[in-house]
Amino acid sequence: MSTKNSWSPSLSRRRFLTSSASLAALGAAGSVLPGGVTRAFAADKSKEVLSASHWGAFYGKVEDGRFVSLRPWDKDPFPNQAVHGVQDVVYNAGRIKYPMVRRAYLEKGPNAERDSRGAGDFVRVSWDQALDLVAKEIQRLQKDEGPWAIYSGTYGWQSSGRANNSQAMLKKLMNLSGGAVFSTGDYSKGALAGIMPYIMGQIDAEGPQTSYLSILENTDQIVFWACDPWKNNRIAYSPPDHGEHLFFDELKKNKMKKLFINPLRGELCKATDGEWIAARPHADIPLALGICHTLLSEDIYDKDFIENYTFGFEEFAEYLKGNGWDKIEKTPEWAAEQCEVPADKIRELARSFVAGRTMLVSGWTPQRQHHGEQWPWMFITMACMVGQIGLPGGGFCQRYHLDNPGAPQSNGPALGSSVNPGKRAENKEWPEEKGAKTIPCARIVDMLENPGKPFEHNGETHLYPDVKMTYWTGGNPFHHHQDRNRMRAAWKKFDTVVIQDFQWTATARFADIVLPATTTAERNDIDRIGSVANKAILRMAKIIDPVFEARNDYDIFTDLAGRLGVQDKFTEGKSEQDMIKEIYEQAREMAAKKSVEMPDFDTFWEKGIVEFEVPEENLRRVRYADFREDPLMNMMPTATGKIEIFSKYIEKMNYDDCPPHPSWIEPAEWLGMEDKTYPVHLSSNHPDWRMHSQLCSTKVREIYAVAGREPCLINTEDAAERGIKDGDIVRVFNGRGQILAGAKVSDDIRRSVIQVQEGAWYDPEDVSDPNTLCKYGDPNVLTLDIGTSRLAQATSAHTCMVQFEKYTGEVPEVTAFVAPAAAQ
Repeated sequence: MSTKNSWSPSLSRRRFLTSSASLAALGAAGSVLPGGVTRAFAADKSKEVLSASHWGAFYGKVEDGRFVSLRPWDKDPFPNQAVHGVQDVVYNAGRIKYPMVRRAYLEKGPNAERDSRGAGDFVRVSWDQALDLVAKEIQRLQKDEGPWAIYSGTYGWQSSGRANNSQAMLKKLMNLSGGAVFSTGDYSKGALAGIMPYIMGQIDAEGPQTSYLSILENTDQIVFWACDPWKNNRIAYSPPDHGEHLFFDELKKNKMKKLFINPLRGELCKATDGEWIAARPHADIPLALGICHTLLSEDIYDKDFIENYTFGFEEFAEYLKGNGWDKIEKTPEWAAEQCEVPADKIRELARSFVAGRTMLVSGWTPQRQHHGEQWPWMFITMACMVGQIGLPGGGFCQRYHLDNPGAPQSNGPALGSSVNPGKRAENKEWPEEKGAKTIPCARIVDMLENPGKPFEHNGETHLYPDVKMTYWTGGNPFHHHQDRNRMRAAWKKFDTVVIQDFQWTATARFADIVLPATTTAERNDIDRIGSVANKAILRMAKIIDPVFEARNDYDIFTDLAGRLGVQDKFTEGKSEQDMIKEIYEQAREMAAKKSVEMPDFDTFWEKGIVEFEVPEENLRRVRYADFREDPLMNMMPTATGKIEIFSKYIEKMNYDDCPPHPSWIEPAEWLGMEDKTYPVHLSSNHPDWRMHSQLCSTKVREIYAVAGREPCLINTEDAAERGIKDGDIVRVFNGRGQILAGAKVSDDIRRSVIQVQEGAWYDPEDVSDPNTLCKYGDPNVLTLDIGTSRLAQATSAHTCMVQFEKYTGEVPEVTAFVAPAAAQ
């Protein structure tokens, strides 16, 4: 073990396991966040209710039945300032107050014209009238056309809580009543999830990773490639524990080398005084190939690891030497031309990776691009050549940017869900060839444009179904899908659009029937703190009664189930509280098997939280240590039992857009193109202060908005060339669309790259114009909508070239965050 990074067990436990006075001080009023943002938390604890969100656990303060403020949980070591939006979202001007129906649809039903979607011409109706309309349309389509006519849009990061899972509820209702088309995969890591089963036999980027303590004690160099864990760990699907910032504090003081390969210099790079290598976007694979070529040509790669733990290296080695399918030798000089990192620097990187213990850390950005499957494969192949997989503090990780996965796990039980969507009942009257039961989630527009036509996915061919209706809950497709104007045109294919939500997102505005749901503050639920750390199980108690005419998702679906004749099967005789208790009791049974005591449900519900201890043996977890120790007894779940650098399964698919070993295939758009009509790369990565599009409508926007719009980060020299200064409004455009954004000029982004973060709400100036200006700054107006390859068919959102200029026209008012006039 390296003595220079040694950590005493007692110190590690104090840093990672306790809530000492120093940690509590991090949540004190007046403490400062990166960028100079000051926390201002309420000190009065009277009439407070403990609950949680994607931004962390908190106490909600209630006065006269109104949710007036909140403060973070006192054991959160690094509270997220954005959590205050959880209170603001309840009452702000974007709240959906009542059931609403688009006027044209109310008059003519599914035969209504579709051009007025998005114009805000809604009529308030009763709950009974709204649910009757929804049930009637579901019954009509399931009876007349079969389950292929309904697309159950249940993708997205819904609200926290395990009982009120609106997406699972909708799937269950559809399966019980006659079926629908669902989606598979996700926008976050779709390409990675598609390729990893062939490389490692599993989706590696999930669950616990090599522990932070193992890194601090053993690592000589840590390489953060296209990720910023400081920023992204602010949020999580389960309420985050934010313990990773204790690791970041120690990383600052640790003498290991910190290297950041990224077009942007992120917060962690600055906080740890790391070395920034501003590589060209989309050229990560050429850079890695140049490193691998050096390892091979200088004979410094780990031959033992390659021989005993991997399969197919010979084919990849020939590819590096120029004997592969493209006949190009992947020398550092060749790589330098693609990635704009000097050849000597590439050689230096390769030598440094094997000179000591190296942890390679990747984000998911490089796999959200054209041919995105190739990056995880290339990244792991590079790690195999370095040969430190399964060693303390070495190897690779593809998840440190989310869910605090380096945290030591507690001895607490897992927490499940009470809603089982079940399976669609087969109806012999409907032939299967009418269409696929599921489509890759990122191919929704392709499905709408090509009903009945074939598409390839993961080695199989399917038919796109002819959908006529969509019902969407717990998500916002007018945020997360690409090429907004193309999507708007395809959206008109739907006869009926039903949206169930609590905010007037663009998706709700482009609906026919809008059903107002409650926020988490208006219902009971249960969740855990820390997806990996599993620090505690928390009662998410109802803070206030539902406001306006909002209803719980469970109540909405129960009433719909009654209209569809399946209410008893849907509820299974359970109330919302029954479901919460069932989830808790299942966890309590698992805890008992581990000799971990948990109180009975009533005691838990009264107290509000059950916290767990962290066993000493969990502090120094090493991912793939068992595989490293004995690759025969602990084989990978692949065809060969090894890490597959070459896949015979993918070879049989014969996809020209996904070769059988990691490869460089030039993307459809990138800075290395010879013909660049639009000369600037658009980075639309994860936002600093939101959770995708959630909370964009709240006062949290005051932290980051520029000129009332989404910030556009611009390199200082690029801005000067265009006469742009901080605070100016810029127009960003390409052949797909145009947006306005607020200029933020900085040296923390390389030239010819701008950043407009995803999740900005779509705000079209004129819904009758197919190429209308987005007034607020939704980057997906500009992004490319093509599949990564025929293997994963995932999003290529980061494959996007644009131009930008100072906006000199009349500045239109942003209206995205206020409900349509008829709904106010």
